[in-house]
Amino acid sequence: MKIAVVGGGERCERLMELFESHSFEEIHPQVVAVADLNPNAPGYVKAKDQDLFVTTDYNDFFKLKDVDLIIEMTGSMDVYNDILQKKAFDVRAIAARTAQLFWEISRVSNLQRKCSEKLQEARAMYHTVINELIQEDILVIGADYRIVDINESLLAKLGLQRHEVIGRHCYEITHRRNQPCSGDQHPCPLVQTLETEKPSQTTHVHQDKDSREIFYSISTYPLVEGGKVIGAIEISRDITKDITVQKVMMQQEKLASIGRLSAGVAHEINNPLTTILTTAMLLLEDIEPQDPMATELETISSEALRCRKIVASLLDFARQKTPKKELKDINKIIEETVMLINKQAAFKDIRLEKYLEDGIPRIHVDKDQVQQALINLAINAIEATESGGRVAFSSRFIPRGRMVEIAVSDTGSGIAPDVLDKIVDPFFTTKETGSGLGLSITHGILQQHGGTLDVMTELGKGSCFFLRFPVDRGVPDEQ
Repeated sequence: MKIAVVGGGERCERLMELFESHSFEEIHPQVVAVADLNPNAPGYVKAKDQDLFVTTDYNDFFKLKDVDLIIEMTGSMDVYNDILQKKAFDVRAIAARTAQLFWEISRVSNLQRKCSEKLQEARAMYHTVINELIQEDILVIGADYRIVDINESLLAKLGLQRHEVIGRHCYEITHRRNQPCSGDQHPCPLVQTLETEKPSQTTHVHQDKDSREIFYSISTYPLVEGGKVIGAIEISRDITKDITVQKVMMQQEKLASIGRLSAGVAHEINNPLTTILTTAMLLLEDIEPQDPMATELETISSEALRCRKIVASLLDFARQKTPKKELKDINKIIEETVMLINKQAAFKDIRLEKYLEDGIPRIHVDKDQVQQALINLAINAIEATESGGRVAFSSRFIPRGRMVEIAVSDTGSGIAPDVLDKIVDPFFTTKETGSGLGLSITHGILQQHGGTLDVMTELGKGSCFFLRFPVDRGVPDEQ
């Protein structure tokens, strides 16, 4: 489309620039002539510089044969009516006001296009920041607790798809609750941010897809629109490893202190206990079995023997030392352990079972310490199991993580949930004659080997303890 413009002012110049810079799909407008009484008008000068047809009399346009459209941009209706009378039948004409309308539409459209481009750039930057640059878990939450957005890192940990999360309440997704977090132990940082309109920070315990506890440091930052806080960006950092390390260090310090105390107490008590036991036994030899004092002396002897067993356990606990590791077949250690406890199990009519996986890689362990740990667990299992029950040992190799796992399970009474987190604490016991050191010693042995001790239990159905030892690099996955 070839266009002649009457009026070579600034709007004519801008129109020419628009045609030059914009790509049209169906028509290809091009200014071919400009008329203006002022030869210094910017549109006139631009046309002249481009070797277009220029004139001070728009009547010259009617002599041109290649003009499709005449645009009147002076604003004079007299000029526009004159053009309508003189133009050829197949030439179109547009008045200044009509041209202004299309100019404004074009300007708005161009502005919208630029805004759209900037919006797309902002969205791309936003997704890059929350999914790639920031490694922490991110939620965008509205003031109604509903999730507006979530990054890929948190989705992966939750084991959910985006459509399963967006629009749901944050406390449903991260805490498996049906109401917002509250209270001194579980404050809601979103509430604090909405109230104070300032960033907030707290620590929470979340659950992953396997219902395991994850400790999070949570920070919320207000989202402001129109001067009002409409929600918050929640950034969560997994501090589970830090918490675990702190707990392990505290436990090790506590165990070391208790060990030193235990050693001192055991040595001090051992000598007088020996004297009491020896004296009671000598007196028993000097009196008749029917003597009323015999029963009392037997009680003294049995109680002194029980105290000596506790003292022996204290010394074992205090003597925990750095393991002397050698490359060992874990199945052979289990076989030998079963032979050692066979009589105790038979005495209670408890069946011992073994389910040992073939081809398990050998691991670097202190054989005596591992055997001590297994015996501790086996004796506990036998004591917790009624006659006719069973205690089972199993082994397997876990390729993911390269761990060798031993499981010691029973069909006993199980462990009450309210004491489950205390079972490895020194001196904690639920047995009348127990010292409370067996599981503490076992737990310490696993830690010294870089392994872990876990338990699954159900009241009335039994317990299963899992001992996991790492396989050193360089050791083949199969023997």
